[in-house]
Amino acid sequence: MSIGNSPEDERPFRDESQEARSSVGRALQQARIAAGLTVDDVSRATRVRIAIVHAIEADDFAPCGGDVYARGHIRTLARAVHLDPEPLIARYDAEHGGRPAPTPAAPLFEAERIRPERRGPNWTAAMVAAIVVVIGFVGFTAFKGGDDGDATAQAADGATPTAGKPAVSATPKKEKPAEPTAEPSDSAIAAAPQDKVTVQVSAVGGRSWISAKDHNGRMLFDGLLKQGQSKTFQDNSKINLILGDAGAIELYVNGKKIEDTFKPGSVERLTYTKGDPVAG
Repeated sequence: MSIGNSPEDERPFRDESQEARSSVGRALQQARIAAGLTVDDVSRATRVRIAIVHAIEADDFAPCGGDVYARGHIRTLARAVHLDPEPLIARYDAEHGGRPAPTPAAPLFEAERIRPERRGPNWTAAMVAAIVVVIGFVGFTAFKGGDDGDATAQAADGATPTAGKPAVSATPKKEKPAEPTAEPSDSAIAAAPQDKVTVQVSAVGGRSWISAKDHNGRMLFDGLLKQGQSKTFQDNSKINLILGDAGAIELYVNGKKIEDTFKPGSVERLTYTKGDPVAG
């Protein structure tokens, strides 16, 4: 009788707990076989590729593309072979370092809150400012154009007095007289053109109201001529005059003085042509 351990007693003890706990892939494979399913059946039911199913059952999770996808495939395959996926997920996390710690929500919120906001240019304000500038420019142009037009019309219709003798109208005019822009001087009267009729009206004896029209009836002047003032009118064929106080007026027609004697205070209606001087 020998004292000591028998050869059987010297054999290493087997860890029954290690063998009892099968791996994630082994558990899925055994459950698939127990359910009577092939790898093709599981692939068609879960839409997980056959190569990935084989890899997972061999505990090779690299083809899954990451822990997140690996957990998703484990959960899908477990449900297809009628296993509870949560223990398998927990086992996978324990074997692969566990789930990553979740990022605290508060720091993210604070970072988002304090992050400066990037603003682009305010195109609406720029467009409104541009429209205001354009409207102001158009309005200014229209106003300026209106003033120029009025000034041009006044220059065309207004009377131009003889140099040194400003024409003053004491009474309001019913219509603007249209007179020549430049009046001939005394020397010009003396050398009046033969193809026109030229009439100079001078208030030498006092003031007198006068009216002058051309052959078309267009008003050349209608107003008061003060003593010492003169007006000269030209037309292609005819000048029609009305003298309110003919006795105070001295007339030159086509460079020649009219010798008619008009009575003071008399009103005379006269017409002169290129063939005058002959009092009309």
